[in-house]
Amino acid sequence: QVQLVESGGGAVQAGGSLRLSCAASGSIFSINVMGWYRQAPGKQRELVGAITSGGSTNYADSVKGRFTISRDNAKNTVYLQLNSLKPEDTAVYYCNADGVRTVVRGPKYDYWGQGTQVTVSS
Repeated sequence: QVQLVESGGGAVQAGGSLRLSCAASGSIFSINVMGWYRQAPGKQRELVGAITSGGSTNYADSVKGRFTISRDNAKNTVYLQLNSLKPEDTAVYYCNADGVRTVVRGPKYDYWGQGTQVTVSS
């Protein structure tokens, strides 16, 4: 069984910064893509940023230049640095691990964290 544990959420004022972390634990051989999604009240969950095992990244247009995703493959951990936060960034942020293999050439699975709240006040 694989678990994703997020940390680092909180409440900040507009213009502030936060750093989210998500550590995957369990029997893991490899993880293809790790990413962060967010869901604001009354809205659909949306991709914030994602990073492959090789380090390729992509971001939502709304966060480009403000958020940075990074990854430590040895620790199966993904980070999201949130800078210049805006009230519209307020949401529950979810970590995702896609293409998780527990054994070499085994089946791939998808896992989600429990979510961490980010609240930005104006």
